[in-house]
Amino acid sequence: MTAVLDTAPDVRKMPPLQIGPLTVDVPVVLAPMAGVTNMAFRRLCREYGIGLYVTEMITTRALVERNEVTMRLIRHHESETPRSIQLYGVDPKYTGEAARIIAAENHADHIDLNFGCPVPKVTRKGGGSALPWKSDLFRDIVKAAVDGAGDVPVTVKIRKGIDDDHLTYLEAAKAAESVGAAAVSLHARTLEQSYSGHADWSAIARLKEHIETIPVLGNGDIWSAEDAIRMVDETGCDGVVVGRGCLGRPWLFGELARAFGNAEAPIVDATLAFVAQAFRRHAELLVDFYEDELRGCRDIRKHAGWYFKGYPVGGEMRGRFTQVNSLADIDALIAELDLTAPYPGEGVEGPRGRSGRARRAVLPDGWLSSRTMNSQESADLQEAELDTSGG
Repeated sequence: MTAVLDTAPDVRKMPPLQIGPLTVDVPVVLAPMAGVTNMAFRRLCREYGIGLYVTEMITTRALVERNEVTMRLIRHHESETPRSIQLYGVDPKYTGEAARIIAAENHADHIDLNFGCPVPKVTRKGGGSALPWKSDLFRDIVKAAVDGAGDVPVTVKIRKGIDDDHLTYLEAAKAAESVGAAAVSLHARTLEQSYSGHADWSAIARLKEHIETIPVLGNGDIWSAEDAIRMVDETGCDGVVVGRGCLGRPWLFGELARAFGNAEAPIVDATLAFVAQAFRRHAELLVDFYEDELRGCRDIRKHAGWYFKGYPVGGEMRGRFTQVNSLADIDALIAELDLTAPYPGEGVEGPRGRSGRARRAVLPDGWLSSRTMNSQESADLQEAELDTSGG
């Protein structure tokens, strides 16, 4: 790996992130993304930088019932340390039991709870980012996880609230702190915003002022190391959570590590040769993860557009990358690229992944009429955990 000096970020020395007994040398966390942050992608990110790399979102009920796919998703490679699992649950009993299983069977060193999913098929039942509105249920779920996890630290990821008239983040974070959560991260958008518009970093600053004893992490619109430094400077947060910004750019974690003062992190060369090598390595790790070359190569197809964004890789060639069936196919296509093409600057920066538009929050009937649960809402909510794909 060689340096691209004119893209080297400024440095803002940051202390390690302390999450309960767990010390993370660089205060950077990979946000779980369905279909992306599997073991292969986490391994790749670790090859470029250090931080806390979280699994795809795992439903508590599926874990307790030991669903075969779920048990595969919580597996970590021997090189992964610390190991982190994100749980999604709507029932204190299942959440507590899932946390107990993780701790007792040594599946992870850290558990994160997801209350940020804005997908309508989840929120229409009251799950995901709709759930913190029901303050009693939210508190009970977090407490059950903390109690079940024992010495394994539990953190909580939330959004600002349902919409600008129904904000919950300050109250929810305080409740999580009071029952023993080890940190809280805020995606500074509402459910209604989904992934649209701009994250409200001022909310992260308010949350940092509101929480007294545990770290506050900021999430939203970190597309570069410079963005991460700016977020810390503007909000005072203790670390950052990165999601869509690393799609097709796993080396962002190396840039973040250096930006936060770790001089040993590799400086990457963002030429097309470097990007193509990273894409090939990602495919190789997916093949290893699935133990199936065809399945691994089918998985890498969706990443092609992200990796080659802004580079001189035409639409026809990108289409061919989305049809690969083998590592040999990938090698043949890479051989056709002009690998001397330099880093194109602004063309590869900025938003990537899902964005969409703001939309009216999809909620159960009468959800906003009370901050506590009724019997019908409790019954309906159980269905929210059964289908969370895409969250």
